[in-house]
Amino acid sequence: MATVVSPHNRMERPADNAGLSPRELQVLRHIALGHTSQQTSRRLGISPSTVETYLIRLRAKLDAPTRAHLIRAAVHLGL
Repeated sequence: MATVVSPHNRMERPADNAGLSPRELQVLRHIALGHTSQQTSRRLGISPSTVETYLIRLRAKLDAPTRAHLIRAAVHLGL
């Protein structure tokens, strides 16, 4: 018997994570939690400029020009 996937199930499944890498997801999760780039860099053990690079990539991939848009995307992805 075939499994039926409703549109609601698709929205709840972060399976593809919008094509984001594991590190991009980590950075996005920290930003969604309200951490600054500096706090995120310390917690992930990367430089602040690396965090900013990830944010540039995230903004491009998610069409999210501001942090508020990034947070909205994170919520949508279930992060």
